[in-house]
Amino acid sequence: MHQQELLYGYNSFIITAVLFVLIILFNEIGFQVGRFVQNRTDSEIKELTGAVQASILGLLALLLGFTFSMSMQRYDDRNQALIEEANAIGTAVLRVQLLPEQHQEPVAQLLRQYIDLRVTLGEVDLTRHAERSHYNQQVKQLQGQLWDRAVRATNDDPRPVTSGAFVAALNQMIDSQGQRHALLQMHVPEVVLLLLFVVFIASVGILGYSSGLSGKRIVAPTVLVSLLIALIVFIIIDLDRPKRGLIQVDQGILQDLRDSGR
Repeated sequence: MHQQELLYGYNSFIITAVLFVLIILFNEIGFQVGRFVQNRTDSEIKELTGAVQASILGLLALLLGFTFSMSMQRYDDRNQALIEEANAIGTAVLRVQLLPEQHQEPVAQLLRQYIDLRVTLGEVDLTRHAERSHYNQQVKQLQGQLWDRAVRATNDDPRPVTSGAFVAALNQMIDSQGQRHALLQMHVPEVVLLLLFVVFIASVGILGYSSGLSGKRIVAPTVLVSLLIALIVFIIIDLDRPKRGLIQVDQGILQDLRDSGR
């Protein structure tokens, strides 16, 4: 992700903390404004304000559900892509035995290096562009070497049930790596997150304004609701950020594959 967005480079905890502070601040501003206009507002306007408040809270709930669904779907897709890549690599490793004998050990050695590299790359943060670019270049080089070896093996043994089966497995392995790489670049559009934050702040601000109109402050419930929604926002952001944060795709299946080949 070389086209860095506004929020992506910041830690999830920092974003959530700043959002929570802004929520409390706008709630207080809304309360003070509500108290200021309290005596100049009739009961009909107060009822209308309550209806607007309910509408904004409903919109907030809709956006929270929509955004959480998007981030969770991307997290599930990355999990599935990891499983598919590990299975594809495992199949290629098994089909090395179908190659002509003189090609088996060199190809097996290249696959061991490839697995090590995929495990290492899987632990590098997406914001470390130079490091990831270096590892991705090595991945492409190893894929090229494996493909050259497969072509040589096919020339020596063109049967589809031997070298051909390995070529098919190698092709699937390369495709699965490309798919996983593409999924790592996909995340919830930042405009959706910003809209969620704006609606969040506006909903708590109108809640403070409504409290100011009534002249009664409801501190504990407001802080509790704000904290809970801020935690949901944190989970949404954390799910949407592979290779960082608390929620990450477990690399164990690739690590087990690497350990089993040693």
